[in-house]
Amino acid sequence: MTGLGYLVCLVLGIGCMLLIDWRFRLFFWRAPGAAALVTAAGVTFLLLWDAAGIAAGVFLRGTADIASGIVLAPELPLEEPLFLVFLVLCTMVIHTGTVRLLSTRRRRSQP
Repeated sequence: MTGLGYLVCLVLGIGCMLLIDWRFRLFFWRAPGAAALVTAAGVTFLLLWDAAGIAAGVFLRGTADIASGIVLAPELPLEEPLFLVFLVLCTMVIHTGTVRLLSTRRRRSQP
């Protein structure tokens, strides 16, 4: 699985997050338009952050046997945007799930 291992893991991770989202209707399956907008905004912001870090010489691609080696821009591997999608999706599923759990707990504790 060398060469594409990380890419495959990212796609599987995104798929698993979407399955959790689907099961509990937390993000995309609760409000698809808003979820798409939040995901696009989050990924765009983080890509701009990456671009600033690359321009400053802080972020470097490095070498790894599990990476595809495909770069979208200097020091920006193909896997980075997919990782950012996973990061935003994971964050939003955890956030919306936590909000739901806390609101359920509050409702149960009220007389």
